[in-house]
Amino acid sequence: MSTSTISLKTFLAAARDALAAPPAKRSLPLTFVVGNESADIDSLCSAVVLAYLRSHIAPQRLHIPLSNLPREDLALRIELGPVLAKADLDASDLITLSELPQQLDPKETQWVLVDHNALTGDLKKYESRVVGCIDHHVDEGTVNTQAMPRVIETCGSCMSLVVDTYADAWRNLAHGEQSAIVTKNISKDLTQLAQVALAPIIIDTINLTADAKVRPKDTSSAKLLESELMDDAEFDAKAYYDDITEAKENLSSLSLRDILRKDYKEWEDGGIKLGISCVVQNFDFLLEKARSGQEALVQEMQSWAQEQKLDIASVMTTSNPGGEFQRHLLVWGLTDASKKAVKRFRDDATSKLKLEEWNSGTLDEEGSRYAWRQLALDSSRKQVAPLLRDAMKWAGANL
Repeated sequence: MSTSTISLKTFLAAARDALAAPPAKRSLPLTFVVGNESADIDSLCSAVVLAYLRSHIAPQRLHIPLSNLPREDLALRIELGPVLAKADLDASDLITLSELPQQLDPKETQWVLVDHNALTGDLKKYESRVVGCIDHHVDEGTVNTQAMPRVIETCGSCMSLVVDTYADAWRNLAHGEQSAIVTKNISKDLTQLAQVALAPIIIDTINLTADAKVRPKDTSSAKLLESELMDDAEFDAKAYYDDITEAKENLSSLSLRDILRKDYKEWEDGGIKLGISCVVQNFDFLLEKARSGQEALVQEMQSWAQEQKLDIASVMTTSNPGGEFQRHLLVWGLTDASKKAVKRFRDDATSKLKLEEWNSGTLDEEGSRYAWRQLALDSSRKQVAPLLRDAMKWAGANL
C-alpha cells in the first residue's frame, strides 16, 4: 500500500472525474461508498473518509464517496461548514445523487454501505451489488455474510467503527510500515482527513461525554485521530465541537418544511409507511417557528406527510434548555391501520422510552397523534424506529 497522501480536494476531484467519464471510458465496476438517506454529518463524513482509505489500500480501485441526497439539499447541512473548512473544501466538492448517472446498470457497480446496512429509495435497485458494510444500526439482515468488511455493531458514531476497522491503514499512511510511532511529522493532508473523521465522533457523543452513547471504540478512535494523526499543537477539539454544534443548532434560516426534511429517514413495514424527522430544537422552538402556533405547525407536518406519502409521521427532537439535555417525541397516525400501529407503539413503548405527556397534550389528537417528553435519553432514532416498525408489522398483520 502506498503511504503517500493527497488532499481530500484532489481525491474528490478524481472521484468526480471517474464518475463523469463517458460510459465507454469508465473503469468498471464503479465502486461507491454511500451513507444513509438522512445524510447527517456521520453519514456524509464516513462515506468520504472510508472511500479515501479504501482507495489508498487498493489504489487500483478508486472508491467514489456518494452523499445520499440531491445536490440542492446539501445547503440544509449547515453543520458541514466548519468541517469542510478544516479540509479546505466547499460543499460543491462533494458528490451527490444529482451526479449519479440515471442509466447506470447495477452490474457495472459495487457498493460499500456506511452508517446503514440496507439500501433504500432509488438506490435499492443496487442492493445485490453490496460488497461491504460498516454500520452502527440494527442489522436488517440484507448484507451478505461474505461482505468485506461486514461490521455492524453498536457504537456512538459510525465513524468510530470506520477508524477502528482501518486503524492499520491510518498508521501506514502516517508512518509507513513502522508499527510504533516514531515521529510527529504528519502531513497536512492526513491531518485534514483526521479532523474530518473526528467531527462526527465528537458530535454524536457530545464530545465523548454522553455516557449512554460512548463505546470503547469511540474513545479509542478519537484518541488515535488526535494523538497520532494530527500534527497541530493548536487544535482544540472542544472549540471544534462548539463550532459544529453552533452551526448545527442554528435553524433560523430554514423553513419548517426544510427543518422536517433536513434529517429525515423512512421505512415501510406491514404495508405502512413511516417517516421520522430528527430536529435539533424542541417543540417550543417549532411552535414559535410556526408563528401561528399549534394549528400552523400541525398543518405543516401534515403537508410534509402528504408530500412523502406517509401513513405515520414522527418528529424526534433534541435540545438543551438551561443546559439540560432533553428529548421530545411526536408520533402521528394518519390512516386507520397506522392509528392501530400508533396505539400499539404507545402501549409497548411508554415504559421503555419513559414517555410523559408533553405540555398537557397541546399537540395531541386522541387516537392518532401524541407528543411526549422522552425521558429515556439514550434512545435515539436508532432505538425508536425499530419499536415503531414492530408496531407497524403487528398492525399490518392484524388488519
